[in-house]
Amino acid sequence: MKKLALAAALTVAASTAYAGGMVEPVMEPEVVAASTSSSSGGIVVPLLLLLIIAAAVSN
Repeated sequence: MKKLALAAALTVAASTAYAGGMVEPVMEPEVVAASTSSSSGGIVVPLLLLLIIAAAVSN
């Protein structure tokens, strides 16, 4: 009777080890930050301001 109880306990323990099986890992999508600065606007504004100041100084 003890052997039968031991065999049943081992069977239950072994079946729970394989219950889930192999599951493919789920990868979360990578978050990419979009840049909102424009490269052409960064140089044009200071050049226009310098041109206005130069015109004001020459008068």
